[in-house]
Amino acid sequence: MTRVGLLAAAMAATTLAAPVTAQDGPLRIEITEGVIEPLPFAIPAFVPETGGSAEMANNITRVVSEDLTGTGLFREIPPTAHIGSVTSFSSPVQYADWKAINAQALITGAVSVTGDRVNVKFRLYDVFSGAEMGDGLQFSGTTAGWRRMAHKVADAVYSRITGEGAYFDSRVVYVSETGPKNDRRKRLAIMDYDGANTQYLTDSSAIVLAPRFSPSGDRVLYTSYETGFPKIYVLDVASVGRRTLTTPEGTMSFAPRFSPNGQTIVYSLSQGGNTDIFSMDINTGQSRQLTTAPSIETAPSFSPDGSQVVFESDRSGSQQLYIMPVNGGEPRRISFGQGRYGTPVWSPRGDLIAFTKQSKGRFHIGVMRLDGSEERLLTASFLDEGPTWAPNGRVIMFTRETQGEQGQASLYSVDISGRNLKKVRTEGAASDPSWSPLQN
Repeated sequence: MTRVGLLAAAMAATTLAAPVTAQDGPLRIEITEGVIEPLPFAIPAFVPETGGSAEMANNITRVVSEDLTGTGLFREIPPTAHIGSVTSFSSPVQYADWKAINAQALITGAVSVTGDRVNVKFRLYDVFSGAEMGDGLQFSGTTAGWRRMAHKVADAVYSRITGEGAYFDSRVVYVSETGPKNDRRKRLAIMDYDGANTQYLTDSSAIVLAPRFSPSGDRVLYTSYETGFPKIYVLDVASVGRRTLTTPEGTMSFAPRFSPNGQTIVYSLSQGGNTDIFSMDINTGQSRQLTTAPSIETAPSFSPDGSQVVFESDRSGSQQLYIMPVNGGEPRRISFGQGRYGTPVWSPRGDLIAFTKQSKGRFHIGVMRLDGSEERLLTASFLDEGPTWAPNGRVIMFTRETQGEQGQASLYSVDISGRNLKKVRTEGAASDPSWSPLQN
């Protein structure tokens, strides 16, 4: 697999860690800072290989381009600037035509439709070295799922060029909000990562909070006030069937999250004026108390290996972050900066913890190492809160609320470098996002 030319060009345009040459594999680079100048690429409209597939081919081309440019790492050279054209997927590439417009990567593809099935194939070329990067790939699915085929193509291109994991073929569950602030209606909704294909999972008859995906993406935990007290529910995404997780009478349960194997959850339980963290076997309902301090412990999140839990607590007198073993035990504090810390979430990579910070009248989304070092604030606004990680651990989505009586919540995303802050498209106001793993 030839990468040297394109990756050398990428290094010239990007602030990077030192490139690493793997002894048993192709060259890889790790992007650790934001892009100074995005890498220019060309993507001629994919070739329609069957009658009636031209519109779908154009749509798929458009989504692939939007996925890549949306990262802030890539810049599409518009078709109006193209000198060459691609009319057949099997035709040899005329590299001189693409070098002339300074394209460093070239993506070609073809689309065929048979009945309700669509097949998409693509190739990625390093224009700098005049070679194809890896073998061409193809993806098949239903015509209704054509956007997934586009996301899969973009994921493959993104991973081959950057060495990062994929994340475009994923979904986000969130709380959809309607109505004025004094009568806000909330229901669970699910969408593609880019805001397309929105579906509603609950009605707005009761307040719902903090939906969280299972590791396989087939279930969602959330908190509902439909009984008048917060209770935890688990919902099957495909059937929209749900059940309540049983907790002791007279208690309030909230802030649940799945373990990495999907068999256990951690959550907060409030009883007798105290709030502690518990774990529960989701199949048997057997629970275990993990904290016993006379303080408020909430917002627990598992480490990717399932051995530890990070959570927020005011046991020190102010809201801070702590890590403890998965079976309980003495926690260690990891946040020591000025201000209050909350809603910690472990990165899928296991190396960082994202959090919400309130300091000097502003809210921030930040990240820190597991020992609390290298704290970095990525955003600042009137109200930013509730981070969730993309499957590759490269991007964070969160809720931002604008100020004033008419202010409403929206979803935003930001790169872990702090660059490429942008609003996520949703159908109306939205909050409490949770990013799914990559779809199968």
